[in-house]
Amino acid sequence: MVQTQSQEKILIIGAGIFGVSTAYHLAQRTSNPTTITLLDRARPSTLETAAGASSDINKIIRADYSSPMYMELGFEAIEAWKTLPFFKSTSQGEEEEEVGNVYHQSGWIAMDEKGSDVPIRIRENFRKGGYDGVIVDMDQNEVKSAWDGILAKTDYTPFGSYYYNQSAGWADAGRALGIMLNEAISMGVRYKVGEAKRVVYEDGRGGVAVETEDGNILRADKVLLATGAWTSKVMAELEDELDIQEIDRVENQVFAAGVCVAHFQLTEEEREVYGKMPVFVYGGQGEVIPPTSSGILKFTSTTSFKNTVRTATGHEISVPVDDQLNAPQKLQADSIAAVRARLPQLLDGDRKPDYYRLCWDSISASQHPLISRHPDPRLGASLYFAVGGSFHFYKFLPTIGKYVVNVLEGVGNGEGKDQAWSWKSTGEVERGVHESLIPKREYRDFL
Repeated sequence: MVQTQSQEKILIIGAGIFGVSTAYHLAQRTSNPTTITLLDRARPSTLETAAGASSDINKIIRADYSSPMYMELGFEAIEAWKTLPFFKSTSQGEEEEEVGNVYHQSGWIAMDEKGSDVPIRIRENFRKGGYDGVIVDMDQNEVKSAWDGILAKTDYTPFGSYYYNQSAGWADAGRALGIMLNEAISMGVRYKVGEAKRVVYEDGRGGVAVETEDGNILRADKVLLATGAWTSKVMAELEDELDIQEIDRVENQVFAAGVCVAHFQLTEEEREVYGKMPVFVYGGQGEVIPPTSSGILKFTSTTSFKNTVRTATGHEISVPVDDQLNAPQKLQADSIAAVRARLPQLLDGDRKPDYYRLCWDSISASQHPLISRHPDPRLGASLYFAVGGSFHFYKFLPTIGKYVVNVLEGVGNGEGKDQAWSWKSTGEVERGVHESLIPKREYRDFL
């Protein structure tokens, strides 16, 4: 049964997975989706190549988590990837050329470091959840000979166990994001192009507004920041104005982190060869995603970094660098070393990646997102967050918005999710779901 929400105006800042998914699910619940506005710096037609982490050529879709909660969320999302009509096929262009599914169930091969208990915890979760049939254990020789020997030259020294999961796969990330956005727009959601500069406190209204870089002020009853790695930047002036102490600033909830991603343009012959492999995940060190239809093979390592700057009032925050396409030589060397250890044949003939990208996301200490109302009582029920993808949340694009909508409507998502996604008090520590991506270095270290 469709629920009808009150006619409140909602402004969503950021058309990444949190913003787009929330707009879509809000539009499903309201009788008047035109009361929902989504603001982003990118035009809908260019969303696939925008600056945020969600806009990418591809992302991994899987339920392999040592957390039972995320395992269940993963399988829920996979089902949506398979069944939502607009992800199955779509038409584009003047000639209405049909393009295929955005979700590709390639499976994945997971290599886990010696001594790691992660595969044991994942198997136990799958067993308890009734999904154990999708996992097949493999030994090193089986992995080497599988998929026409693509992984025969991999350095297996760090690894102690291997398994194949047929339920995993990958999605055409930027394209899927644009498709879901267009679906929300077709339902009545208003899309505005502009870059958010800052959140503005309006004491007389008892709430907040958003000022764009061109000076426009956008007002709504509720503002949702789905601003990812740019969250601290747009919040800094508001936090100064309210004299929020350092310990309570949003930077201590989530902060901007980057990784360097290498891309190889394959020949048609290479595309056929590497297209046979599943997603290749080598422990906590990185991953390789099968080539896109245009033959681009993406190689990610987990060398992460912050870019710490000091605001005008002396507060330190991490912000993305402006240039995301020119990786420093030291980061390029780090990427090439990772490629050489896993798929050394890609570097035959002194070959180098065709291009790099610095991918920025917001990350939290526990790698849980922040899906919460701002706790400062002066803001009432006006400012909300859906940030902190922590490099693993893209897979939830089809479904995460319904949980964000619950928070906007004051409805709980269950004790586990409510606690995990809440505004955290200082000093809370737990084992994260993507620990290897917590930055230990600064971007300047690689210059």
